[in-house]
Amino acid sequence: MSELMIPCVLMRGGTSRGPYLRLTDMPEDRDELAALLLRIMGSGHELQLDGLGGGNSLTSKVAMVGPSRTPDADVEYLFAQVGIETQTVDFAPNCGNMLAGVAPFAIESGLVYADDEKTLVKIKNVNTSKIIHSTVRTPNKKVQYEGEVYISGASFPGSPIELTFLDVAGAKTGKLFPTGKRIDVIDGIELTCIDAATPVVIFSADSFGKTGHESPSELDKDEAFMARLETIRRQAGKLMGMGDVSNLVIPKPILVSKPERSGTICARYFVPHKCHKALAVTGSIAIVNALCNQGTIAQRLVNCDVGQTSFQIEHPSGFIDLTAQWQESDVKSVSLVRTAKKIFSGLVHIN
Repeated sequence: MSELMIPCVLMRGGTSRGPYLRLTDMPEDRDELAALLLRIMGSGHELQLDGLGGGNSLTSKVAMVGPSRTPDADVEYLFAQVGIETQTVDFAPNCGNMLAGVAPFAIESGLVYADDEKTLVKIKNVNTSKIIHSTVRTPNKKVQYEGEVYISGASFPGSPIELTFLDVAGAKTGKLFPTGKRIDVIDGIELTCIDAATPVVIFSADSFGKTGHESPSELDKDEAFMARLETIRRQAGKLMGMGDVSNLVIPKPILVSKPERSGTICARYFVPHKCHKALAVTGSIAIVNALCNQGTIAQRLVNCDVGQTSFQIEHPSGFIDLTAQWQESDVKSVSLVRTAKKIFSGLVHIN
C-alpha cells in the first residue's frame, strides 16, 4: 500500500481533542471513511500508539469540515467518535466540544472569509441536521486563540467562542420526548428520556444509591453499578425508538443531583461506558431542556423556576454556564461559551 498523506490540524475543542480534517479529502462511502479514521487514530491499541488518538474517549474524536450544500449554513461538520481498542466508528452523535474548533478551522482553511473583530459562522451538523451559530474573535481578520476565558476541564485560558444551538429538539429521534412521556420506569428506576442536541437518559443519582457527587473514577470502579446502568441504557434506547444501541454511544446516561455549590444542578455524564471527567456540551443542552420542562427528573429534583434563562451545571471538573431562550417549554436556542487551542497543523501519514 502506497503512503497516503492527508492535511490535518490537531486541536483542542472545549474539553475534547482530535484531528480536524477537510471533508473534501475524505471518502464519501461511510465504510471506507470509517476504515480510514481507524488508521488515522491508531485504533486497536489501548494507547492508539500508531495514530493521533490519546487512548481516551475524549481524545479519540474526529471533526470533518466542508462547504455547505444548503443555504442555511456556511459549512458542514461531520463528527466521528472512534473506538480505542475496538475497531468501531460511531457517526450517530454530535460533539459540542469539538464543535468549538469548527469555525476557527473553517476560517483558516479558506471555507469562510473572516470579518473584522468577530466572525459568525453558521454550521450544519451532518450527524443531526441541526444548525449551530459560532462566533469567533477575528481581530485583523485572523482567528484569535489566546484570551482570558477559562472553561472547566481545560488547563489554559483562551479566546471566547460563542456557540448557539438552534432548534435542538429531536436531534436523532425527531422528538424531544421520544417515548411520549416525561417519566418512564425501567427495572424499577424512574428516568427521563429526552432528545435535545443528543439523546440522553436522565436519572436521579439517589435512585442508584449514589450521591451524584462521586468522582468519575469512583463511579467507573463500581462494576455492578456500571453494568446496571448499561442494561437500563440499552432498554431505554429501544423505548426511544433507536433499536439495539449496544454498539452505539447514544443515548448517554446522566446522573443528576442537587448542587453542592451555587449551581442549578449537578451532573455525572457517561460516554457511555465511562464517566466523563467534565460534561459534554450536547449533554448539558439536554439537561437544560429537561430543566425547562415540568415533570422531568431534572426539573422535579431542583424545582427549576418557570422562565429561568440562565443555568449553571456542576460537573467533576467545575461547572458549565448556559443561557436558554424559551417560552412555555419550547426551547428556541441554547447558548454557551467554549475555547479552542490549535496544537499543530501538518500531514497525517497513512501507510
